[in-house]
Amino acid sequence: MKHLSKNTMLSMVIVGMALGTAWAIRGQFGHEQGAAWAGGIGSLCIIVLSRNKSWYNKAMKAAFAGAVGWGLGGMMSYGAVVGYGRGVDFVNVYYGLSMLFIIGGLYGLIGGGLFGLVLADHPEKKVKWHQVIIEITTGGVIFYYFIIEQLGIAMTPPRSEAWGVCAGIGIAMMYYLARKKQYSAMRVAVFAGLGGGFGFAFGNFLQVLGNVGQVPFNMWNVMEYSLGFFGGLGMAYGAYTSPWPQEKPTTLYTYSNLTIPMVGFLLLIPFIVWQQSFVEKDLEPTIGKLVSEPGIWISMAQSVAFVAFLIPAIFWIYFISNKKNKLSQELSFGEVHGIFISYFAVYIIFTILITGSFLSFYRIEQFLYILNFAVILALIPKATPLFSSRKAHPQKWILMVLGILVFIALISLIAISSHGEMQGMNKRFE
Repeated sequence: MKHLSKNTMLSMVIVGMALGTAWAIRGQFGHEQGAAWAGGIGSLCIIVLSRNKSWYNKAMKAAFAGAVGWGLGGMMSYGAVVGYGRGVDFVNVYYGLSMLFIIGGLYGLIGGGLFGLVLADHPEKKVKWHQVIIEITTGGVIFYYFIIEQLGIAMTPPRSEAWGVCAGIGIAMMYYLARKKQYSAMRVAVFAGLGGGFGFAFGNFLQVLGNVGQVPFNMWNVMEYSLGFFGGLGMAYGAYTSPWPQEKPTTLYTYSNLTIPMVGFLLLIPFIVWQQSFVEKDLEPTIGKLVSEPGIWISMAQSVAFVAFLIPAIFWIYFISNKKNKLSQELSFGEVHGIFISYFAVYIIFTILITGSFLSFYRIEQFLYILNFAVILALIPKATPLFSSRKAHPQKWILMVLGILVFIALISLIAISSHGEMQGMNKRFE
C-alpha cells in the first residue's frame, strides 16, 4: 500500500462508508432496485471525490452503470446461505461463508466492471454497449441453464439459484473486458468483487459473534454494512489506481445516449423502490406498533416519500438537460456533489419513513445512517485522491482469493467454537 497517499486512502474509506451506509439501508428494501440505489451512491461518490472533470461529464452514465451492475446481484437469494454460517460444524460454516464470498463477489464484480467500463469509454476506444448487453445476457442464460438446470449444481436448495445467472453475467463481462483489453475496468471489477465478497463473509462472522455476545444492536445490519464498506473500498481502490484514457478538455457536455442513464438513475430507480416498498399492507404492521391509528401516518409516509424523490429527480433532470443551451456545458464538482447529496439523502429519508423511525427511536441504526451521512459530507472536501497506475496482475488476484479463503477457514473455526446451536441455523450437508 506504499503507492497510496493518505488522501487516497481517506477517499477510499469515504467511498466505503457511503456504499456501506447505503447497503445497510438497502436491507429495508431488498431486491434489485434497493441494491441498484446503493450501488449508484457508491459509484457517484467515487466520481465526486475524483476531482476529475472528464469524469464529471460521465457521472450519470457511470453511476447508472454501477447501479445496474450492483442491482443485478439483487436477484440472488442468500438467506439460507447466511444460515449455513450460523452452524456448529466446520464444513457447513466454511461452505456458508465461502458462498457468501462468491455472492458478495458477484455484486462487486458486475457493479465495478460496468462502472469501470464507462470510465474507460473513450472517443478513440468506444465501448459498444449493445454488444456488452448481448454478451452478458447470453452468458447469464447459458451458465444458469447448463450449471443449474443441466448439471444440477445448487448453492442453496430449495431457494432460488439466480446466483448462476449472475455468475454467467460476471464471466461473460470479464471475457469481454479481457478480449477488448479493458484492463482498468477489469481491475475495478476484480477489487470491487474481492472487497464485496470478503465483506459479506466477514460480516456474517461479525453477525454470529454479535448474536452470541447478545449485543443489543441489529447485527444483520452490521453484516450488510460490511459488504458495502469493503465492496466500496475495493471499487474505489481499483478506480484510483488504474490508468485511464486522457481526454481533451472541453466545455461541451456529451448528450449522446444520456436520456436513459439520467432518467433511469435519478427517477426510475427511486420510483421502483417507492412503488414496491411503500405499500399500505406492508407498512401497517410496522406503523401499527407505534401508533393507535396508523392509517393517516401511512398515507403521510407514502406522500412524503413520493415528493422526496420526485422533486430532486425533476430538478436535476431539467437542470442537466438545460445545460446544452448554456455557454459552459460541462458538469462541475459542485453540481455532481449536489446530485450525490440529494440522491443519498432521499435514500435515508425513505428508510426513516418505512421503518417508522420518525415516530420512535426503537431502531437506533436508522439514526446512525444520518451520522454516517454527516461524516461523509464533512470529509469529502478534505479528500482528493492521488491517482496512480497499477497494471493488471491475474496471478496476484488468484493469490488474494486463496488468501481470503484461508482467512475464511480461520474465522469459521472461531465461529463454531463460540456457540452451540443457534436460531436460524441451516445445514447444507449432513
